[in-house]
Amino acid sequence: MAALKIAFEAPDNFGGACPSKSRPIDLVHLATQTMGDKHLELEVLQMFARQTRQLMKELSSDSVDHRLATAHRLKGAALAVGAFTVAQTAQTVEDHPQDAGHLAALATSVLEAEIFILKLCR
Repeated sequence: MAALKIAFEAPDNFGGACPSKSRPIDLVHLATQTMGDKHLELEVLQMFARQTRQLMKELSSDSVDHRLATAHRLKGAALAVGAFTVAQTAQTVEDHPQDAGHLAALATSVLEAEIFILKLCR
């Protein structure tokens, strides 16, 4: 019983009282997408992390059109796995592709999602 209490009070669980969408990855959405296959969930998340790293490199392009297309691809990938904060910040980059503040916010949300994924994979 003590082990259950510890697990549900772990900092990563935010006291066990938060909705799934407040995490960097909505695990309920992801489970729906993967039909509850935990192995597939981890595989999809690892692919997402690799893809986001590549897309973040591409966002440094000087071409506004390229930046718009890259932000759109990142938004789509994020929506598919339940990384809704990443998707929202990618949308702001789509709306304001030359705003450095929005690019920084996107980099932060991607980093938070990657750290969350790394914690799930250990």
